[in-house]
Amino acid sequence: MKRTTADRVLSAWGAGFLLILYLPVALIFVYSFNSNVVNMMAWEGFTLDWYRSIFGLPTQLAKSENYVESTATLVAAVRNSVVVALFATVVSTAIGTATALALGRHRFALKPLYQALLVLPMIMPDIVLGIALLIFFVGVGVEPGLSTIVAGHCVFLSSYVFVVVSARLAGMTADLEEASADLGASPWVTFKRVTLPQLLPGIAGGALLAFIISMDDLVITYFIAGVDSTTLPLFIYGVLRRGIKPEINAIAMLLLAFSFVVAATGLWLRSRRQ
Repeated sequence: MKRTTADRVLSAWGAGFLLILYLPVALIFVYSFNSNVVNMMAWEGFTLDWYRSIFGLPTQLAKSENYVESTATLVAAVRNSVVVALFATVVSTAIGTATALALGRHRFALKPLYQALLVLPMIMPDIVLGIALLIFFVGVGVEPGLSTIVAGHCVFLSSYVFVVVSARLAGMTADLEEASADLGASPWVTFKRVTLPQLLPGIAGGALLAFIISMDDLVITYFIAGVDSTTLPLFIYGVLRRGIKPEINAIAMLLLAFSFVVAATGLWLRSRRQ
């Protein structure tokens, strides 16, 4: 069929949008292999030394102020991020799943209001939530650290898990659960043998989504982190404040690749059908 002017405009608009969206990522990928120590925006040659320097491996480039100051500091930041993400994922997955089951299977007063309040942390500006959590922890006398970061992440990660599990629960019918109850199974056996297997892809997808969001969070973590609880996003932000360094491109690409793998796995699990 002959293409109209509107089709061409929409196609050009879509192509331009994708270009603006992914061109910066492509530039980061390219310049993460640039051997120019002084100006990373001027291509000098191909090298893997920036990736080697991240892991503390020997490099061919001369030492300069552009190198990561301490590989141990970077490793500690990665370790803190993983620890926070694991604990926050476990807690938020349990809370989000239980809440989704309660709202999906029961009726009670003010249910719509409760659902709106659960989604509110997702749409609330991060800086507002970060300041609110900081005021709360200071008010109750809790010292900032990894524990406060985990608690703060659970506040908004539970909402993400709730939405994902609720979407999975909406596609399920209560027929199998009712049949299980009619056959004499207890509520626990029905949940274990019937409900949980059907919800498992949604739970796994929500958990992986929560994990990657926790790993990437900067704004909220910035407000509630302690002195010795630097996470990977805070480490990258601290390095960027002293200038854009070539290693940052390599760290960003590794983090992007990890985020893509985890997010893709979560979406795949969430879309599975029993």
